Amino acid sequence: MTTLNFEFFYEWVLSNYKINLNAYKEKQLQRRIGTIMKQSGATTLEEYATILSVDETLKKQFLDYITINVTEFFRNKDLFDNFELMINTHLSTKFNSLKIWSAACSIGAEPYSLAMIVKKNNIKLQQKILATDIDLTILDRAKKGYFRENEIKNVSLVDKNTYFDFMDGYYTIQNDIKNKVQFKQHDLVQGRYEQNFHVIVCRNVTIYFKNDVKDEIYLKMADSLVTGGLLFTGATETIYQPEKYGFKKIASFIYEKVE
Repeated sequence: MTTLNFEFFYEWVLSNYKINLNAYKEKQLQRRIGTIMKQSGATTLEEYATILSVDETLKKQFLDYITINVTEFFRNKDLFDNFELMINTHLSTKFNSLKIWSAACSIGAEPYSLAMIVKKNNIKLQQKILATDIDLTILDRAKKGYFRENEIKNVSLVDKNTYFDFMDGYYTIQNDIKNKVQFKQHDLVQGRYEQNFHVIVCRNVTIYFKNDVKDEIYLKMADSLVTGGLLFTGATETIYQPEKYGFKKIASFIYEKVE
């Protein structure tokens, strides 16, 4: 069995796509790379790199696969309901307007979910909800705002009828929600973080990173939040020592910046 040259491939991806694969958990990532490499017909990573450099479709497939775009509206609905409550009880009472960031937003289900919460609760925004992802292809889809039935399964029938138009098998988000969101490319590992957010939603992403990288991300997110701001993480992303980042846990997977 041929040993794959991951050192070469990591350097090649960093040089060509500006993605630091060394930040990801090694075994899981290498298994995924091996799987998608074989699907291309390549038998070595050097050969796979050559294919990616000339085949735009396979390049997009690789970037989409490696950045793991699994999402839906109001994922873990009970947690999202509690998060909406925390916005109203912890933030709306303290701040006249909110600055919100949806990090690693994938196809846009999450930031549009936040926009719906903002709309229904008459929350004033300082600016559009910032929605970021490393994958430009997936951001292009997010901007279009169309979704399959399974991606909006947690949306109530009333909200489906209020905020979506149905056509040709897809649900398209209406402009009054779409216009509350601004999409932008951003790398959580290497990118610069904006400041003075009241809400950061980053869910089901840090589980793929090594612990030291995860620590750095949480520290930078804490620095990006105003005191009293909230970080909402995924259902498998409990922060076991939130105080070392300047957080305290106020609900399941919801953390308040306290210093």
